[in-house]
Amino acid sequence: MWSSLRRKWHRRQLKDERFAFLFDALPSDEEVVCFDCETTGLNPKKDKIVSLSAVKIRGREILTSTALNMTLAQNVAISEQSIKVHWIRNEDTLHGLTEREAIERFLHFIGSRPLVGYYLEFDVAMVNQVLKPWLGIALPNPQIEVSALYYDYKEDPIPKKIIDLSFDAILQELSLPNFGQHDAFSDAVMTALIYIKLKNLDGA
Repeated sequence: MWSSLRRKWHRRQLKDERFAFLFDALPSDEEVVCFDCETTGLNPKKDKIVSLSAVKIRGREILTSTALNMTLAQNVAISEQSIKVHWIRNEDTLHGLTEREAIERFLHFIGSRPLVGYYLEFDVAMVNQVLKPWLGIALPNPQIEVSALYYDYKEDPIPKKIIDLSFDAILQELSLPNFGQHDAFSDAVMTALIYIKLKNLDGA
């Protein structure tokens, strides 16, 4: 009930009717979108998105051939600490998209589909940093956190067990490949693999 009311409230706040499709009914094909951002830091209030990748998942299939991969132009210096994480330097973003260009492409890519991610709250907050002042809304899409799915999978048989929710630990426990490189596309695909494996283990 509350989610429905919140969704209706967001719909009334939308400043641009071109994006009303975000509030459409969920697609009948049950597609979801897994996405990941690389950023200039870990503070959604001041840091910026450096790159964003998203892939659609249909059943057990990851649609990598239609994946969205974007680099965003940066107006300020990317910190050395952030570069050590994602290896994207300012010179690598010179021909990147503006924030609005990138987020508009992202919105058209996801439509009203549910969003999947690893610590998704942070990535959603980074998108909302652009979305709220521009369109007056936060992302209205349903959100699926894979670390929460994994926790539920591990917690049921062994209550009160300490569960390692680190990305590498989840991949290892589920016998999934670790691509080793830390970039938005690789992380999105690995997260999609986690989602599919957990959904299959759950019998969904």
